[in-house]
Amino acid sequence: MMIGGMAATDIAERFGTPVYVTDEQALRDNFRRIHQAFNRHMETRVHYACKANSNMAILKVLEQEGACIDAVSLGEVLTCLKVGYSPDRILYTGVNVSNEEFEGLVEAKVPINIDSFSGLRRLAAISTDVPISFRVTPGVGSGHHQKVITGAKGSKFGIPIEEIMDAFREAVDLGFKPRGLHAHIGSGGQSVDPFTDLVGILLGVVNDLKDELGLELEFLDMGGGIGIPYRPNEPVMDVDELAANLTEMIMEESDIKTLAVEPGRYVVCDSTVLLTRCVDIKRTEEKNFIGVDAGFNTLIRPSFYDSYHHVAIANKFNKACEARYDVVGPICESGDYLARDRVLPEPEEGDLVAVYDAGAYGFVMSSQYNSRPRCREVLVNDGEAELIRDSEDLEDIWRHQVMPQRLM
Repeated sequence: MMIGGMAATDIAERFGTPVYVTDEQALRDNFRRIHQAFNRHMETRVHYACKANSNMAILKVLEQEGACIDAVSLGEVLTCLKVGYSPDRILYTGVNVSNEEFEGLVEAKVPINIDSFSGLRRLAAISTDVPISFRVTPGVGSGHHQKVITGAKGSKFGIPIEEIMDAFREAVDLGFKPRGLHAHIGSGGQSVDPFTDLVGILLGVVNDLKDELGLELEFLDMGGGIGIPYRPNEPVMDVDELAANLTEMIMEESDIKTLAVEPGRYVVCDSTVLLTRCVDIKRTEEKNFIGVDAGFNTLIRPSFYDSYHHVAIANKFNKACEARYDVVGPICESGDYLARDRVLPEPEEGDLVAVYDAGAYGFVMSSQYNSRPRCREVLVNDGEAELIRDSEDLEDIWRHQVMPQRLM
């Protein structure tokens, strides 16, 4: 197995396992593909949803490509500013935002996407001299799992569409100058239809705002994660068709000049592989197990979302697949698995197992559960590998714990 022109076995030998390995050129290609698909039709700001992968080297690569940022916390905002993004290239879209976070955002001078009437009023008490837009709950949901569908009725996110006109009206009365409208339908969708449904709904609101309040918005923000194929032979989202359909609707049915899209998974997911070492092999009457040194503390998606990740034995690409195995980790939980019922070559202790499409919601959702330090991240480009995050050790786990003096 080769990653960015370098053998996976060499990477694992040099940096140890488990380790997340990102191919820089694949990352750049993914961003360019979606940026070009939309901008050939109309001006489109591609806001990378950095919650998918907030490693600073990843963020810097995308900053060089001209990306904007979709941030969901003050921490993400400050990280992106530190990397080199200017405040106007960051759009903050939070939920249940505290006053302290609002104060930090105002100080950082980033545009804020308002999620509730409460948030609008509390922000107004801090400052109205800040660019704002509104997040609406459109009643359209899409995603790979119920836990990531965000746009359906009853969602905790956004202002219900029945109340969005009142939100804009109150914002104007408070002294704001709203600039845009945003909605997010969910993460990992593979069909074009939910996105066209969403834009149709948003355009109705845009035109009502112009007719009833005289507001002409500057941008429309089509949130919602564009999916990628995790399974072999799964169809790929046609971003060219998506871009053509959405931009045609916007240009024909509104005066909106700028579109914003918020890909996270699409940009980073398939650029990254998790490499993990086989440390144990167990065969029972019911199942065969390949025990590896990465568990759901390293990659939680299979356990949390029942997500599928393709796996292969990286040093046995030329070997025939002979039996079915579950790939399981070292965490003391029965739900600790990376893959189930996969046909693989005969494993041996020391084999290198590759878990594909691990760049999105991989390291960022990892933990220190079972007192296991988090792993390294590596960036590979043109046959050269560089460390972009060092592994933790036990001192990192202990560092912020405080022992009361009376227990000493």
